[in-house]
Amino acid sequence: MENKKVGWLIIGIGILALAISLIFNFTLRKITDATCTHGSSCTMYDTMNFQLWLSAAVVGLILVIGLFIMFSKQKEKIIIKKVKQQQRKKKINTSNLDKKEKELIDILEKENGAIFQATLMETLGVGKVGITRLLDKLESKQLIERKRRGMNNIVVLKS
Repeated sequence: MENKKVGWLIIGIGILALAISLIFNFTLRKITDATCTHGSSCTMYDTMNFQLWLSAAVVGLILVIGLFIMFSKQKEKIIIKKVKQQQRKKKINTSNLDKKEKELIDILEKENGAIFQATLMETLGVGKVGITRLLDKLESKQLIERKRRGMNNIVVLKS
């Protein structure tokens, strides 16, 4: 619900509580007038006045809370938009690459241009030294780029 509507609802509840409190106090005063033998010096009148002021204070607090909610700024909604990843427009020329280099480029294209170096090692069945040399060659040809992520490298296809 909007803050303004909630504020009006709380103010309405406060007004209803005030009406109930006044009706109760009026009825209690009538009963006390009819039954108290001390007249206007009866201690019941002091108690009723205290109860009336206490209930008015509580109702006042409820009204202030309602007004505060009514005029407070509503929290903004967070909207998250997903941006589509741009498709690679330029096809990489693999005619001057050897078999393993072509295979690596194909894997990168299937993985949307980025993959962990350790995953490449497993996929190609190459050891650490072999994958490092292979990536060095492709990096010197400016086809890929290695980015450090903690203890891992991410191999990114340049477009």
